[in-house]
Amino acid sequence: MTTPVGRRERKKAATRQALADAALNLFTERGYDAVTLHEIAEAADVSTTTLLKHFPSKEALVFDEETDQEAGLVAAVRDRAPGMTVPQALCAHVKSVRIRVGSDARYADFLNLVKTTPALSDYAHRMWMRHQDALARAIAQDLGVTPDDPRSAALARFALETSALAQRADDPERAVDAAFDLLEHGWSAPASQFGDGRH
Repeated sequence: MTTPVGRRERKKAATRQALADAALNLFTERGYDAVTLHEIAEAADVSTTTLLKHFPSKEALVFDEETDQEAGLVAAVRDRAPGMTVPQALCAHVKSVRIRVGSDARYADFLNLVKTTPALSDYAHRMWMRHQDALARAIAQDLGVTPDDPRSAALARFALETSALAQRADDPERAVDAAFDLLEHGWSAPASQFGDGRH
C-alpha cells in the first residue's frame, strides 16, 4: 500500500513543479498580466481544473515555497549557532532566502518579475508577513517569556519587514544589515547630526 501512495505523491509534486516552471517561463517572457491560467495549464500539459487544484490563484503560481518559509524562520531562531543572537540569526536567514546574493540568473528573473508586477509584490509581502505570529512565538519561547510578549512580537514584525525594505534598496544586503543593526542595538544618531542635542 505504501508504494502506490508514494508514486501518487511524486506525480502530484512533478505536476506542481511543471506548472510552476511553465508559469515562471511565460510570465518572464510575456509579462504577468499577459498570461492566462489556461495558457499555463496548456504549457504544462494539464487542464485548468488540475492547475487550480494545485494553485488556488494566479499569484500562487509564482510562490511555490510558502509551506517551507515559516519552518525556516522558526528554525533560524531555534537552531542558531551558539553565541549568535536572534537578530543575527534572522538577519542571515532573511538575506539567504529573500536576497540570495550571488544566486543564479533564473532567480534574478523571478525577483525582477515580482518587483515589476505590483500584484505580485503585494502578494509576496502579504504571504511573508503571515509568518509573524509563528516567528513571535518562537522568539518568545527562546526568551522564556509568554507567547504574547510584545517585544517578541515587535522583533518578529520588524524582522520580516526588512524584506520589503531590501526589495526597494539599491543595495539590498546593506539595507538588511542596517535594519538588523538597528534592531540589535537600538537607535543612536551620530552626535554631529543634531546641533541642538536632539536624538
